[in-house]
Amino acid sequence: MHIVVLGAAESGIGAALLAQAKGHTVFVSDKSPIQEVYKQKLTAAGIPFEENQHTLDQILRADEVVKSPGIPEKAPIIQALREQDTPIISEIELAGRYTRARCICITGTNGKTTTTLLTYHLLKKAGLKVGLAGNVGYSLAEQVIEDVFDYYVVELSSFQLDDTYTFQAWVSVLLNITPDHLDRYNYSMAEYAQAKLRIVRNQDSSGYFVYNADDENIQQHFKAALRPVRQMPFSLHKRPDYHLAGYYMEEDRLCIDMLPGFYSATEEISTTASPLIGQHNRQNTLAAVLCARIAGISGAEIEKHLASFRNASHRLQVAGELNGARFINDSKATNVEAAWYALDGIDRPIIWIAGGTDKGNDYSTLLPLAATRVKALICLGVNNEKLTATFGPVVPHVEETRSMTDAVQRAAALAAPGDVVLLSPACASFDLFRNYEDRGHQFMAAVAALTDDQTNAEANE
Repeated sequence: MHIVVLGAAESGIGAALLAQAKGHTVFVSDKSPIQEVYKQKLTAAGIPFEENQHTLDQILRADEVVKSPGIPEKAPIIQALREQDTPIISEIELAGRYTRARCICITGTNGKTTTTLLTYHLLKKAGLKVGLAGNVGYSLAEQVIEDVFDYYVVELSSFQLDDTYTFQAWVSVLLNITPDHLDRYNYSMAEYAQAKLRIVRNQDSSGYFVYNADDENIQQHFKAALRPVRQMPFSLHKRPDYHLAGYYMEEDRLCIDMLPGFYSATEEISTTASPLIGQHNRQNTLAAVLCARIAGISGAEIEKHLASFRNASHRLQVAGELNGARFINDSKATNVEAAWYALDGIDRPIIWIAGGTDKGNDYSTLLPLAATRVKALICLGVNNEKLTATFGPVVPHVEETRSMTDAVQRAAALAAPGDVVLLSPACASFDLFRNYEDRGHQFMAAVAALTDDQTNAEANE
């Protein structure tokens, strides 16, 4: 079979290497420049490729195409392939054909990276042979070439799920469904929800579906009667309307019932030692703990290993302290819902740094939190008009800047001991920064520069 791979980043290179390893002829095409590290991999494997273009006649010769999740359905090259009925799949679909490992697959609009990393951490610390893959930046397909793991923990975006057809998760996790990327789904929440729910489409009675029973959109779009999978709903509260697999009895004490509805012995696990903060992270923790228990890890081991977890960079990451104020980097909060979780999870006065490329955001859900928790808003973007108009009436102090250094310095000047300076933009980063990582790194560097200045000043006194 001749396979063409469209897109030559992490997932595309992994797909190309796996396809070749399984005996297929492969051609890789990327409309943009290919990073040198990936060109070296393709050259070493003897896989032909092109960059900065898509040569249509060469691509249309494919028996099957593996598409990068970043390429939208409306792209001309995809439309041309659809017209001649060429099968188009994702890297995840290709990888699923060649592994017998059990895949724990995690999706949701927010919280997937934290939940994926925590699940992986709990399994790895317990001694299981486990790989980490998907939207966290590691190709599942490339790992499947050697396929040395018994388990993979895979973060899946809706884009990665779009072109899956036979891929079967062992455990699927759906954390939440809130508006995001609707431009890829005809501005339809129903279409977006169905994209997320592809994660369960091939599961049977041997699989598990861990989902957030508190999420209204999941309730609306998940038809339980049509799914033979073993359901493991979780909630922040014990609920009389659900046989829950997991819930909280207290703020830092969760309960796990591995056979909900069958009166099994309920286990209690303390999360006191966990470094994660905020209500959303209590949900993420509950989902990860359920995955670990399904994988056979004891409650005592889970409790022990929660303490040693360190979250991904740019997700509620403590950047430092200065004059009694704590600085937190939540640059990965690129949508309103993620910023809501950050504001909701901090119970101290907040100096909030927000702004960037607006994706048609509706900030109204943030107004109650802004009114009660935010003492100052520093707008960091090229166009801050919408932010200032929305929050000006409820936040005592609002100002604008186009420099991260200025934003951090102004925030430090406004912060009192006990306050939190929170970078949680609620927007994409592309107006002033290369990406959310660049934005987060600049925030961390600006905070470090301030603390260094203070240390030097104290040393010279």
